[in-house]
Amino acid sequence: MRAVLQRVKHGRVTIEGAVTADIQQGLVILLGIGPADTEANLLAAAKKISLLRIFEDDQRKMNRSILDVGGSAVVVSQFTLYADTRKGNRPSFTDAAPPEQASTLVDKFVQFLRDQGVPTQTGVFGADMLVDISNDGPVTIILRDD
Repeated sequence: MRAVLQRVKHGRVTIEGAVTADIQQGLVILLGIGPADTEANLLAAAKKISLLRIFEDDQRKMNRSILDVGGSAVVVSQFTLYADTRKGNRPSFTDAAPPEQASTLVDKFVQFLRDQGVPTQTGVFGADMLVDISNDGPVTIILRDD
């Protein structure tokens, strides 16, 4: 699993002119699934993300979680996080999980985040999406367990 967390003031996903996700303060999570990923490691990631203290407190110190600030999340599946650019000039994505496996696990991850109390919206798996991110800070965190 590879996830890029971006703390945002606003995040939105649009597909073919229709908005499928729209949040204010929170996280946009770009999520890549690998072939070795399991429900267990995605549950652990959801728990970590829900408690990760990357939002500022009154002293401007990163000391509050998404739950503490009443934030929301947008999860966008992104197999390109598994790009291998070591050979040639065209990335290879063979390290990403097959679409059937990835789709199921992305759905599980979204449910795990919701189960942690994080209001979570999504893009559409496999769709061409326009993702608008108003990065706050900027704060961008990379989580990997591979």
